[in-house]
Amino acid sequence: MILAAGQGTRVRPLTKNMPKPMVPILGKPVLEYLIEHLARYGIKEIMINVAFNHWKIENHFGDGSRWGVQIGYSYEGVRENGEVVPRPLGSAGGMKKIQDFSGFFDETTLVLCGDALVDLDLNAALFEHKQKGALASVVALEVKPEEVQNYGIVSADPSGRVIEFQEKPSPEVAKSRLASTGIYIFEPAALDLVPSGRSFDIGSDLFPLMAKEGKPFYVQSRFFNWIDIGRVSDYWSVLQRVLMGEVAEMEMPGKEVRPGVWVGLNTRIPWDKVQITGPVYLGSSVCVEPGVKIEGPTWIGTGSHLKRGCEVKRSVLFEYTRISSEQVFDEMIVAPQYCVDRKGNTHYIGDDETRRRWGDARGDSCAT
Repeated sequence: MILAAGQGTRVRPLTKNMPKPMVPILGKPVLEYLIEHLARYGIKEIMINVAFNHWKIENHFGDGSRWGVQIGYSYEGVRENGEVVPRPLGSAGGMKKIQDFSGFFDETTLVLCGDALVDLDLNAALFEHKQKGALASVVALEVKPEEVQNYGIVSADPSGRVIEFQEKPSPEVAKSRLASTGIYIFEPAALDLVPSGRSFDIGSDLFPLMAKEGKPFYVQSRFFNWIDIGRVSDYWSVLQRVLMGEVAEMEMPGKEVRPGVWVGLNTRIPWDKVQITGPVYLGSSVCVEPGVKIEGPTWIGTGSHLKRGCEVKRSVLFEYTRISSEQVFDEMIVAPQYCVDRKGNTHYIGDDETRRRWGDARGDSCAT
């Protein structure tokens, strides 16, 4: 089960027109990396709960056959005044809806949040879950004291049995620094604790209930890469790490034409009149005019247009973004309609509070 029904409000405007799991990393949605990871471990049946902009997930992944898996979807919404309105049921409520409908969760089930990159050894996690006879397991990582307020925090006895589960506690009251990674393992009977037909969350509702009732609920503290995209600043940091080659199983697309510089098809770049310092990726149909400076780590999306004399440093340009002449964009995420700095401060086209000039590159002519 992959959880993908949320609005992604903390990473707006990146999720203004797309579900959070569809935010791209190296040109591929985060959710695609998760599906590939599951497929590598032989997991072939995947349910995804969807709500906001659900068709963008469904249209991209279809039935899953491209990845050698089967994918099903469960839409969460209601009909109000003749219109269909997304209304997520919470992570546990979404699972209960599927279980009530078909009994799909009839064996041990792995649950992942659709907005994080992970390289967890799934076989090892499932083995430990079975060995301990757990009804539910949560995979956790230790975080810094000041970060506990961003996560569900797990307090456990020496055997790993969960004593208490705190949802985003302040540092003063947190019982530990073990943070839930949004990776869970459930036996079917765990869903008997979830009420039908209403919103119910795994972290806020189900786990505290299981801990309170003394159910066989265990935490697994493992070492693995967990890259959570909880905020816009996280997304910027992730792209920097990926472009620097620090994340395994994420290869740069395109062709490396110079050390640290990759390009897609059909690009127009006057190499003797520009300065490009890698790692940099320039997507297909990108136009770079003379006098442009690009400093990596930087991703230039498909169809983008960098006009004469502009500078782009340590930034991410979404597809079809135009950077106007002589402009400087440093440590920014830029789309045709908005730009965001690495701290999450956002400006939109026509905003009086910024002097930056950028826009939509579709229909542009490319100067030489």
